[in-house]
Amino acid sequence: MTEILMDFLHKTFDRSSKILDFHHPEQLLEIIDLSLPNQPKNIEQLLADCRDTLTYQVKTGHPRFFNQLSNGVDVISMAGEWLTATANTNMFTYEISPVFILMEHMTLKKMREIIGYKGGDSILAPGGTISNLYAVLAARYRKYPRVKSEGLQSLPGPLVMFTSEHSHFSMMSAAAASGLGTDNCISVPCNEKGQMIPAELERLVLKSISDGKIPFMVTGTAGSTVFGAFDPINPIADICEKHHLWLHIDAAWGGGLLMSEKFRYKFEGITRADSVTWNPHKMMNVLLQCSTVHFKQNSLLYHCNRMCADYLFQQDKHYDVTYDTGDKVIQCGRHNDIFKFWLLWRAKGTEGFAKQMERFIELTQYLVEGLLKRPERFQLIVAEPECTNVCFWYVPTRFRTMAPGPERDRLLGQITPILKGRMMSTGTLMVGYQPQGKLPNFFRCIISNQAVTEEDVDFLVEEMDRLGHDL
Repeated sequence: MTEILMDFLHKTFDRSSKILDFHHPEQLLEIIDLSLPNQPKNIEQLLADCRDTLTYQVKTGHPRFFNQLSNGVDVISMAGEWLTATANTNMFTYEISPVFILMEHMTLKKMREIIGYKGGDSILAPGGTISNLYAVLAARYRKYPRVKSEGLQSLPGPLVMFTSEHSHFSMMSAAAASGLGTDNCISVPCNEKGQMIPAELERLVLKSISDGKIPFMVTGTAGSTVFGAFDPINPIADICEKHHLWLHIDAAWGGGLLMSEKFRYKFEGITRADSVTWNPHKMMNVLLQCSTVHFKQNSLLYHCNRMCADYLFQQDKHYDVTYDTGDKVIQCGRHNDIFKFWLLWRAKGTEGFAKQMERFIELTQYLVEGLLKRPERFQLIVAEPECTNVCFWYVPTRFRTMAPGPERDRLLGQITPILKGRMMSTGTLMVGYQPQGKLPNFFRCIISNQAVTEEDVDFLVEEMDRLGHDL
């Protein structure tokens, strides 16, 4: 099994290997036997199953995989994940995870210090969506604690929350899951860079009040999913303080830049936030999954979520039970996501993470400059990216004499998924695409893999042209 895993790892870092051997679902179902037998299979078949699984798996650590916010394979973090699986323990009490619980306590405390909090509380959650949900639940509980026991009928009126129109869908999801309703998660308009417009936020807050609703929370984004935009935190915080609103910062994507003093200016005002989501499994290259949420106020998470299940969280244990974490989360059982992160931090040091962030921004600028040198082939959506998201259209030969405008943009949007399909069929390159607002489909290239070099960026530019020039 170790040989199978190491073979996959070597192929992942081999630029001459494909990122994937793409097959449509019906084809893959014919190639791989996914049935569940009544009688057990022998060990040779199980090892063959493992080989087949990895043969058709996307190599997300490949230096030419630019598709997701989380990509790359850090071998130190991977080693940590192997140890974690071997230990096979839960994270709800110190009783069964003493070393891991202390690692989590120390690591999250260090992250809060980097954010700028004095004290506070944190938790590792299964993804940024759940981290953001924890923030919504805590914000509502602080304003109306009776909602925990009495439910939505205890509220004096309909609560509303606000988030950027470019924010992650998880804020809308949190409104649905918490019972507020998606109509009560109000999208705030952004400028051309994808940043929330503070004047629009205040206008919508005042409108909600006049409509008889109760604003309670605002989410600013530090590194939006598509453009990588950073909302202006201080002006948003001023509005929150004026109207007594909870301020949450979703830095799931951009939070890694906090590790670099050079880029901390992007988070100016973050210490004014009541909570912050930060995903080390993205820009910091910790293996999936590793998502954190941090709170300025201590004990709030505990009081909001505790159910006092005395068959699990006894208060008369012979150790300090404040280290037990299970009663401050809604999920009870938690996977051990800390060891692979702690081990990687030990390997890199804070300075190593800072250099990594700065290298990603350097490569991003190198890509932008490469696209600008080829204006007939590439059209940038955002000329000066704030993070490592580079958004652009590829322009095939037949469109290069066509005047820029909405009609050309529409046609370029139509060929974008076709070019993506060619990438996947060829297996040499993967770059994600999506629409945004009124903009039709365009490519969003993400640089967050330590294996990427200038050579890989050059390959991306030339390979897209090779695959798409005749569209």
